[in-house]
Amino acid sequence: MKNIKKTICILILPLVVVIGLLFVNCETKKETKSSPKTLSVANKKDNLDKRKKWEASPDGIKYKEWEASPEGKKVHTSYDKIKENIKALSDMEAVVSSLTFQRKNAKSGPKWMIVRIKDDEYMMQFIPKDFEKLNSLKVNDTIVLKSSSVGFSPNHPFLILSVDYIAHNNKVLFKRDLSKNKRC
Repeated sequence: MKNIKKTICILILPLVVVIGLLFVNCETKKETKSSPKTLSVANKKDNLDKRKKWEASPDGIKYKEWEASPEGKKVHTSYDKIKENIKALSDMEAVVSSLTFQRKNAKSGPKWMIVRIKDDEYMMQFIPKDFEKLNSLKVNDTIVLKSSSVGFSPNHPFLILSVDYIAHNNKVLFKRDLSKNKRC
């Protein structure tokens, strides 16, 4: 009986040590992962300096003037209407307004689709290969889309959505592979 107790103790002791080491290792990994990356004061100052330098450039001045204009304010207001959906990457219902939009003086290049969401119009840009996937759509079709980011430009009349997903009648027409670019 003594030998059995001794054998059991000898077998349990390494098991307890291994479990303890695993527990400590897991706690260390959790602590390492949870520490947020923060910019140093020097990096923040450098970013601020670059921004101020850009704002003083002709392009920065033009952008600031556009932001203060009625057109710029309208674009920013349209962003405010959908920014929670953008942050959450959630579904937005949209109605197709145009499949043939072209920028002024543009002879070729990317394809544009204009959609209406919550009474405002938005632009979506596609390379021709991706635009082909949307050839079944017609003006006034209702679609569901998801977007993870937007673009503001004084050269465009509407907010530009970077679309990650489009579905029509429960059929997925377009889906961006976010694993390739880490959701950028």
